Amino acid sequence: MTRNKPSLYLISVMLFMLILPAGSIVYQCLTQKTPFDWPLIGKWFLFWSVGVRLFIAGIRQVTKPAFTAKEIFHINNEESHIIIKELGFGNLSIGLIGILSIFKTAWCAPVAIAGGLFFGLAGIQHILNRPASKNEMIAMISDLYIFCIMALYLFFTLY
Repeated sequence: MTRNKPSLYLISVMLFMLILPAGSIVYQCLTQKTPFDWPLIGKWFLFWSVGVRLFIAGIRQVTKPAFTAKEIFHINNEESHIIIKELGFGNLSIGLIGILSIFKTAWCAPVAIAGGLFFGLAGIQHILNRPASKNEMIAMISDLYIFCIMALYLFFTLY
């Protein structure tokens, strides 16, 4: 009997969109007696889900564009790699600002807007393209999930 092992992509997405943010929130609540509220939730989701996840995705897209081209977009044309690399530059840029927002709380709302909008639009694009693979489905669900977290963070901290 063969067992379906979770993909490395699924594991990394789960780490960045759920496990690492939740662990960081719990750790800060327990060690620093920080109240469990939207600024704390936003801080750690911005850092892990927007910052680190996009930064690492950007590195991968710039250095190995074939994975994104083939596994996410189903493009088997090497000429598409230049576009994937440019997507990687954008991901590196937003990701770096997301990482640095851990030190500059004034950056949190702008990063949440940029990152949330990016993930929301990417999620909608995945819906419109009707995910055909497991990786596309993972990307769609995680993109929409992060968009929702960023939208809730902005709603509860700005209003």
